[in-house]
Amino acid sequence: MSKLLEVNDLSIDLPVPAGTLRAVRNVSFAVDKGETLALVGESGCGKSLTALSLMDLLPRAAKRRARIFRFDDLDLMALGERKMTDIRGRRMSMIFQEPMTSLNPCYTIGNQLEEALLRHQTVSRKQARERAVFLLDKVGITAAGSRLKQYPHQLSGGLRQRIMISMALMCGPSLIIADEPTTALDVTIQAQILALLSSLQDEFEMGMIMITHDLGVVSRVADQVAVMYCGEIIETGSTKALFADPLHPYTKGLLDCIPVPGRTRRGAHLSSIPGTVPTPIGELTGCVFRNRCPEVTAACSEGLIETRNFGENRSCRCLLMQV
Repeated sequence: MSKLLEVNDLSIDLPVPAGTLRAVRNVSFAVDKGETLALVGESGCGKSLTALSLMDLLPRAAKRRARIFRFDDLDLMALGERKMTDIRGRRMSMIFQEPMTSLNPCYTIGNQLEEALLRHQTVSRKQARERAVFLLDKVGITAAGSRLKQYPHQLSGGLRQRIMISMALMCGPSLIIADEPTTALDVTIQAQILALLSSLQDEFEMGMIMITHDLGVVSRVADQVAVMYCGEIIETGSTKALFADPLHPYTKGLLDCIPVPGRTRRGAHLSSIPGTVPTPIGELTGCVFRNRCPEVTAACSEGLIETRNFGENRSCRCLLMQV
């Protein structure tokens, strides 16, 4: 499989009153065609900012830099706003977080679905409407034609999420970025949406980046996993390898927090990770997880912790793995 997306040493800085917030630091990952990469981590670790940087939708004050920032045959760092606008929504689409607020309440579902296709392709409004109905039917929405005249407030959360997926697919993109696509949904609808995304990805041969803090979601849909903590990717690997043999203490802590059917005793206390995430303002040295790590040593507070590779697509940023 050829690389659809390649990111190397991506950093994002944001000016704040207390100094410079180093929200994302030296992040590297890749996505192959037809592959799903899950970006996993706690809220505030930089997952969504990483996704927004791919779409060039960062706040104006944000500073983005990277050694390699390539999508298909394009260097994204070298593109101006006009060329990026041509790619955004056509070759690369995003399912934004929280479907209840991502749709414009002032426009009908039909207008919002048709807009991207009319903007990026030479089609009539009738053809755009037919494409919208086709995709609404694909994502399991009944009476798709009648939905086009409805407004977002007339639809449930599950229907809005399916409409967001349809909107992302309107122009047949090569890459879909799904930012917490199941957060606001109940468990039954979550399972339906995840199954839907997987089937659509197979049908349309798309690469996908799934952003989530839910490891249960990751185990069902991802091929590769990148674990983020405090703006850094601290571990990567295939889903099977990472769940079977986590390398970083933070990854181990996340997995220990999940109840396992047949092993976790009813009424038993679940594990937790003590402490809080450090502030990413200013210069950071040593391991960013050291104040919460059960295996911390004096060396963890010194210098730069390098990422070490362990075979293809497996890496870990931890001193314990460098001895």
